Amino acid sequence: MSPHFTDIMNSMKKFLINIWAYDHHARFEVLAEDNALSIEQSILDKLGEKSVKWENLGHSYQDKKRITYEEVINDTRPIHYKEVLGVRVATGVPEGGQI
Repeated sequence: MSPHFTDIMNSMKKFLINIWAYDHHARFEVLAEDNALSIEQSILDKLGEKSVKWENLGHSYQDKKRITYEEVINDTRPIHYKEVLGVRVATGVPEGGQI
């Protein structure tokens, strides 16, 4: 395996994609570099495979069109919480400490 290919694979991240369009919703994962162009291309590649399963939402979503994405991190560390303005939120950092 070439070193260049290994560098590319190491820079790839997993993203969870959600698409709402034309009364339908799709949710799937892609591998991409952490930049807009790479994520967009990965979404188009996945849609081109025709493996995406679309859920019909009915007419209540006909005017809503959007795409969201978030990085998928498989972290096994415990989640740490902190109270902010009376609301408990996950911080990812132990109370009074560092990771």
